Amino acid sequence: MIKDTFRFQRLEIWKAAILYARHIYIAADKLPKSELFGLVSQLKRAVLSISSNIAEGSGSITINDFSHYLDISIKSTIETVSELLFALEMGYLSEKDVILLYDEAELLIKRIQSFKKSLGRKNE
Repeated sequence: MIKDTFRFQRLEIWKAAILYARHIYIAADKLPKSELFGLVSQLKRAVLSISSNIAEGSGSITINDFSHYLDISIKSTIETVSELLFALEMGYLSEKDVILLYDEAELLIKRIQSFKKSLGRKNE
C-alpha cells in the first residue's frame, strides 16, 4: 500500500479529482484516433490539471496561496467541460456520457468551492 505522506493524498477533493480524471480518460479513449494529438491530449491535460493544482496548492504556506491553486483547479474543471461539449458537438461522445461527466464536474466544483470556504473559516 502506498503511504499518504503528502497532505493532498488525504484530501477528499483530490481523491474526487483523481476519480474524475479516470472517467475522463475512459471517455477520451472513445474519441477518434485523428484527435489523439488534439482534443484527446488537451482533454487529458486539462483534467489532470485539476488534481495537480489541488496537490500543488496543498503544499502552500498561506491559505491565500492554496486558494489560488484551488481557483485554477476550478478553471481546469470548466475547461474540461468545454472540451466535453465540443466532443459532443462533433459526435465523438454520446449525450448520455457527456451528461454524466458534466454532472460529475458540477459536483466536483461545488466540493472544491466548499473546501475553499472552509479554509477561510480556519483562518478566522
